Amino acid sequence: MQHELDDNTPCGIEDLSDRQGRFKNNYFDGIPVRGIHAGLFFIIMAAYFFEQFDNWNFGFVAPALSTSWNLKPTDIATIMFWYFIGMTSGGFLGGVISDFIGRRKTFLISIVIFSVSSVITGLTSNFAIFTLFRALTGFGVFCMMVTSQAYIAEMAPCQTRGMWQGRVAAVGFCAVPFVALACRMVIPMAEEAWRWIFYAGGLGIVPFVLGLKYLKESPRWLVTRGRIKEAEEVVTYLTGKDIDLSEAASIVQPKASVMEVLTGMFTRKYIGRTLLLIFLFTTTVPAGFLVANWTPQLLKMLGFSVKDTLTAMTIISIGVPLGCFLNSVVADKGGRKIPLAVLFVCAAITAFIFGGMKTLALLTAAGFMVTIFNMAGSFLLFSYTAESYPTRMRNTATGFHNGLARLSVSGSQFFIPMIHASYGFAGIFTSVAVLFFLPVIPLMIWGMRTGGKSLEEIE
Repeated sequence: MQHELDDNTPCGIEDLSDRQGRFKNNYFDGIPVRGIHAGLFFIIMAAYFFEQFDNWNFGFVAPALSTSWNLKPTDIATIMFWYFIGMTSGGFLGGVISDFIGRRKTFLISIVIFSVSSVITGLTSNFAIFTLFRALTGFGVFCMMVTSQAYIAEMAPCQTRGMWQGRVAAVGFCAVPFVALACRMVIPMAEEAWRWIFYAGGLGIVPFVLGLKYLKESPRWLVTRGRIKEAEEVVTYLTGKDIDLSEAASIVQPKASVMEVLTGMFTRKYIGRTLLLIFLFTTTVPAGFLVANWTPQLLKMLGFSVKDTLTAMTIISIGVPLGCFLNSVVADKGGRKIPLAVLFVCAAITAFIFGGMKTLALLTAAGFMVTIFNMAGSFLLFSYTAESYPTRMRNTATGFHNGLARLSVSGSQFFIPMIHASYGFAGIFTSVAVLFFLPVIPLMIWGMRTGGKSLEEIE
């Protein structure tokens, strides 16, 4: 029996049929994604939607919350500080947990955490409880984020891996203009109408139920646990082809020790890429989150009304899914690192322009552009990181970098009011531009090319 695969199979192990007609294949590489396989990505898109709804809603709610509860900028900074501490914990622990109990279980648990926490945040009138459950929301949001990035990388064919990561993000991040529009419509209705925005975040339970029934465990993770037969069943189910993973599994190191998982990224083989990625994350991520989370409050501090601020942010937020779509277009070109560098240069230039604008229309236009380039670059960086490490420690490493980035975001929150007090709106976004540009030259010199290669070939 002869099977036909896509002729464009430049990556991974060559696809060969054995005497029983089974495909010796490198997981999904070279096999077009069919409906049932795409359905898995659609569930992740839905989870992403509600995750990002809960991630971005506070930035839009903050001006109304500060008025309702008479909060100072330092109070907003405190909430954001603990939110990013939660995200840091979710990155570090979520990555480690998913490398030990699996991608699927960790993904589903994280959805429950951020959905329930969002509802409780909306119910409380206590600042401390609000801050605590906002931090737990951050934990669940980022636990799912780091797990899903490794999961998508492991479940997609190498030739379209970047495209699928970009598409999932683009659809999921449609939550941002949606939450902006919802806030624009709901918040002006009453003094505490902002609570309904947090209640809506509890709808993440919908993709949880779908995932509980339809999501499959990553076959690459199963192979590292020695569960090759289960891995073959997953790939066969999703591709519709009888897959033999024995050859692919033979080059994968089996179950690693706890120490290997936790410290592997700092061994001689991986230390160079680890240090470069640390620099990328600790500069560009704080810059991006400053744009996303502080812009509504900063516009309000410029003298614009809450209504005008929400209108501007609704338009700016449309750049979020557009940035993710741009990522899906350019991600598989230039070996990954070239489009990554170009996007961060564009983000730096537009951030600098943003800081110099005075009218609401010009601020909105500039904010829209910096948001597009920031989101495209950020999600390309997520793909780049997931590809840079082997399966046995991929999510631990991904979680480490993302968690460290969120820790740097958390630490930067109290500097923002200080910079604003000394240098104003322009000073804030000049700092953003510098942070976006700093890692570009090291990336171009020392960054490796990962696009179009199988994960095993990169390793």
